[in-house]
Amino acid sequence: MLAFNVHAAHPNLVITQSDVANMRQAIEKEGRFSDAYHTLKAQVDEQIALPITVPVPKDGGGGYTHERHKKNYQLMYNAGIIYQLSQDEKYADYVRDMLLAYAELYPTLGLHPKRKMKSQNPGKFFWQSLNEAMWLVYTIQAYDFIHDALTPAQVDTIEGDLLKPVALFLSEGQPSTFNKVHNHGTWATTGVGMAGYVMDEPEWVEKALYDLNKSGKGGFLKQLDKLFSPQGYYNEGPYYHRFALLPFVTFARAIENNDPQRHIFAHRDGVLLKAIDTAIQLSYNGLFFPLNDAIKSKGTDTIELVHGVAVAYALTKDPGYLDIAQQQDQIVLTGDGLKVAQALDEGLATPYVYRSVAFGDGSDGKDGALVVMRSSMGGEQAVVFKPAAQGLGHGHFDKLTWQYYDHGNEIVSDYGAARFLNVEAKFGGRYLPENDSYAKQTVAHNTVVVDETSHFNGDVKIGNQHAPTLNFFETSEFGSVASGQIDTAYADVMLSRTVALVNLPELNTTVALDVFDVKSKDNHQFDLPLHYKGQLIETNFDLRAYTDQISALGKQFGYQHLWLKGKATPEKGLAKVSWLNENGRFYTQTSLVDGDEAFLFTQIGANDPNFNLRNENGFIRRVTDANEHTYISVLEPHGEYNPSKEYTLDATSKVTELAYSKEGTVSMTKLTIAGKHYLIAINHADSSTMTNKTTFKYNNQDFALDGRLAVYAIDNH
Repeated sequence: MLAFNVHAAHPNLVITQSDVANMRQAIEKEGRFSDAYHTLKAQVDEQIALPITVPVPKDGGGGYTHERHKKNYQLMYNAGIIYQLSQDEKYADYVRDMLLAYAELYPTLGLHPKRKMKSQNPGKFFWQSLNEAMWLVYTIQAYDFIHDALTPAQVDTIEGDLLKPVALFLSEGQPSTFNKVHNHGTWATTGVGMAGYVMDEPEWVEKALYDLNKSGKGGFLKQLDKLFSPQGYYNEGPYYHRFALLPFVTFARAIENNDPQRHIFAHRDGVLLKAIDTAIQLSYNGLFFPLNDAIKSKGTDTIELVHGVAVAYALTKDPGYLDIAQQQDQIVLTGDGLKVAQALDEGLATPYVYRSVAFGDGSDGKDGALVVMRSSMGGEQAVVFKPAAQGLGHGHFDKLTWQYYDHGNEIVSDYGAARFLNVEAKFGGRYLPENDSYAKQTVAHNTVVVDETSHFNGDVKIGNQHAPTLNFFETSEFGSVASGQIDTAYADVMLSRTVALVNLPELNTTVALDVFDVKSKDNHQFDLPLHYKGQLIETNFDLRAYTDQISALGKQFGYQHLWLKGKATPEKGLAKVSWLNENGRFYTQTSLVDGDEAFLFTQIGANDPNFNLRNENGFIRRVTDANEHTYISVLEPHGEYNPSKEYTLDATSKVTELAYSKEGTVSMTKLTIAGKHYLIAINHADSSTMTNKTTFKYNNQDFALDGRLAVYAIDNH
């Protein structure tokens, strides 16, 4: 077979000739990299023994032709890298033949028959151009791998009838997507930019970096500038952070290898490396926090982050990334993957450190923040507090919501997205109608709803114009605390929330303190939902359950999807709701009530004729005809239920007292739990007037508060 080289050395994208030489040496030795190579080679051998299938596109996401084209581009990529490492021409021949089949098919195709007519640009191979761009990102790398094994005529056919038309279709043919600062734009610019490097089209590279007009108003660099905060938080949330990470990392590697003078990994003070680390930080027990439109099963072992961790380790040599790589248990066959494999073989991994952090949102980090609080006292706990921005079209109307995790499980939950990804039978694998009618709506989250209307009246354009304010965040020996507020979710309502994950060392446990203030000019109905994972065990108040007939709680803004299963109005004092999670622990929310809160017990599933929604449980604390209200509660983990060994421990809440008061800028929560008395003090002073030490009195006793949060053991007086 003739070798043919037109412009540059190949491969010249993510993997270079130097990488290939090192990898070829590594596969001759024992170790993780060699094992990964032989495993992938065996898989590819099995697949290329089958006939090449390049079907005429007809199915939406999850359908046969959709999945076949996905498998094809992944197989071409894998066969291409096996060719580079083995130098066996049968793998190059396979990729060549598939590319020629695509080159024959592509000129005959119109727009995809399952395209969505209004909401997004269509592809030809796929129902949306996003998938087309993903196809190009993988396929152009496969082409790069086998380029030098092709004849000039084959190069002309593959480039002229396939790769160049696809690149032009995704760029000049769809400027609204290509120039968009959005994950769809990221995939498109990555595919076209890498095609420019491989096919010696420098103008494509410039347009991919700076937009079609090279104005700098769009393109890959503008996406790096606008979609990430200075700390590396991605505006659409962890799920799409993960999804966008692969094109960001892939194109950045190609830029570094071809245009090192651009110093792409130093761009914005190394924001891309920060983004890789932030993606890991935004996870718990291996799964990403399910904010905004998120599939809850996605985690740190996803292939996008496998590539990201490999790049991060190769560039930083931080051994904590090796811990994550070890958990991922996947080695990518790249130069960066080789460095990870060799370091793991040498036993260089150290535990990755998860931190309590407030990740600023927005390109300047000033559009609120996503707060993650962690503790390892009595088990691994995490609280996610969200005074963060809307998150573009994938954002939810959930300002100041929170989630709680303990012992590896989600306890206070977020629904995530209403979608069965790539399940054709469920709305073609796309987002279900209930994603808009329920999952995005405020009542689907753990934050206040006013007059049964979602934040910003459910208008994403308005939501994107307004973000909450993070008043403060602090972490210390006492735990972590954060406070946020927003006065634009409703026209005349101020929402303010303070959440703290409080350490109680004497009891070897933590509690989550939640104080939510609502103030308005006029009287309204205020609802505060709490969605929990588990089985209701008991309440300490009489509950009227509707056992013969149930009805939907409302008619719109998500209320139409909630069955009202029971109702109660607890008397003044402590109102307790306890449930058992699948992790075998009990949880009790103890609320301080004045007899004016109704507790509405709900289950998701009303007005759901296709059974698209999960039937999860929750309860709503409702106050009617009020212009202000303060919701005060403590969430307490306790006990153990072991059905295998048939024992139950501490199934009953140990909180016996909860009181709340304020003096100046200091809020004081008296908590009696397991016979011990604590005072939890939080300083709400404005940061500009905050002093190192604040004094205050509680029950005529003087206290000194350093910082924002302190916990005092006190006498019961």
